[in-house]
Amino acid sequence: MKNETNKITYFLYARKSSESEDRQVQSIEDQTNRLKELANSLGISIKEILTESKSAKKPYSRPVFTNMLERIEKGEAQGILCWQINRLSRNPIDSGTLSWMLQQGALKCIQSIDRQYLPDDNVLLFNVETGMANQFIIDLRKNSRRGMEGKADRGWLPSRAPLGYMNDKLEHTIVEDPNRFHLVRKMWDMMLTGNYTPPKIREIANKEWGFRTARTKRSGGGEIANSVIYKMFTNLFYTGMFKWSGKLYPNGNQKAMITLEEYDRVQVILGRKGRPRPKAHEFAYTGLILCEVCGSMYTASEKTKIIKGSGELKTYVYYHCTKKKKDVVCNQEPLTLKELEDQIDIELERYTILPKFQEWALEILNRDNDKEIEERTKIYENQQKSLAGAQRELDGLTQMRYRDLIDDETFIKERDDLKVKIAKLKTNLKETESRAEVWQELTEKTFNFARYARKDFILGGLLKKRELFSALGQNFSVKDQKVHIIPNEWFVPIEKAYPELEKEYKRLELDKTLDVATRNELFAQLILSWGDHRDSNPRKQRHRLLCYHYTMVTIQLIV
Repeated sequence: MKNETNKITYFLYARKSSESEDRQVQSIEDQTNRLKELANSLGISIKEILTESKSAKKPYSRPVFTNMLERIEKGEAQGILCWQINRLSRNPIDSGTLSWMLQQGALKCIQSIDRQYLPDDNVLLFNVETGMANQFIIDLRKNSRRGMEGKADRGWLPSRAPLGYMNDKLEHTIVEDPNRFHLVRKMWDMMLTGNYTPPKIREIANKEWGFRTARTKRSGGGEIANSVIYKMFTNLFYTGMFKWSGKLYPNGNQKAMITLEEYDRVQVILGRKGRPRPKAHEFAYTGLILCEVCGSMYTASEKTKIIKGSGELKTYVYYHCTKKKKDVVCNQEPLTLKELEDQIDIELERYTILPKFQEWALEILNRDNDKEIEERTKIYENQQKSLAGAQRELDGLTQMRYRDLIDDETFIKERDDLKVKIAKLKTNLKETESRAEVWQELTEKTFNFARYARKDFILGGLLKKRELFSALGQNFSVKDQKVHIIPNEWFVPIEKAYPELEKEYKRLELDKTLDVATRNELFAQLILSWGDHRDSNPRKQRHRLLCYHYTMVTIQLIV
């Protein structure tokens, strides 16, 4: 029989899982090396070496093993070379498949490190050995469950620590994660306010705080997933208790992050089963828009309609007047969210600049910044000198009074005048410092708004849309389904001067008659028109004031 088994072709199959069932098993590399030596000594022909890092306790969970059996059925090989029979199966389904393939002759030999399994062997022996491998898994599961239940009885969660805690691998306990515990507590605090949704908290933690999960051997080190944030806010572990195998255990060993009362409040906010709450809707523009007819605020509501033609269920958001002022008759019709946002988009488009103009503006700001710094430095030095001189005058006046060189009336009058002068000089000095620190940064933000606001509005969420809408002006009202906005003054230059500059820029870009040198020269002139505000020609000055106007308005805002 040995000669016959030497004539067939074998698949070398090596497997090791990371679970406790395989802790004493040799590595895949060691198995492969030893089996290749065995193949040489027995004269066995190896078709292919197949390796897999999967547990065999469940059927249909090992793609390499399943594929190997399919290939044997097709006749690509007739034997399997493996370390031990438990490398092939630890469950009755896979064991039965192997036994049937041996009986049918599709599988002519299973060769392990210490014995052979052949079609003519006693079926009982094969079933006993594979049954022992299966029983090992059953016993292991029982022992593992018994050990975890014992750990739970002692007050330790027998599982991976939730976010904000970490597993102490040496002591086999759970301790606070020093890098994340306080941040997770902050997430609970945000949730308790009722002003944040779990996805919003997740976004703030990931993007603003740079929160990353703890890294393990196989996973971690990334942003919080949406499922994780919801699981966190429904996990009783944070209260000092935990559930295991359907039982509630007191968590007497880990530090509780929140109280049971705080946990219950969050469940109410989440609207979990047993603690129902009205469904809350978020609307971007409520509290910002007035009705021009009656002066009441506009609010929003959500309605669901069935489309008669298709039977489809659709949800619409409508903005409408609250009509709270009973002494005024208001017959304003509501407008849909789409109608409102289309009008906002048109308004934003009026103040949107091309990327090239933003680049030019920032180049001009950087170019002029050195001169601006020099001028501010001189002003600052003069202000400091004036302040020091006024302080010396006050000191000298005080000395004159001590020496009785002036009377009380003269002293008090001149002292009060000097104090007013010193206070004014100090205020001017602070204003100069403020300009020096933030004027350019805020001006750059204004240009960035002009370039990106419309795109951000189209792609942004509720909070971003509200923020951009608010930045457009100071007063928002609706009449006859039309939105009226009084724009902020820093948009005036774009509205009045920018369109002509953009028109000229596009004309030069499309003019194919211009050579490169001429086009560059004309672009240079356009850049000067965009940045230079000192031209004496009123018409040109209107254009050239644009860049400067942003700076001046921004400075006025901060001082």
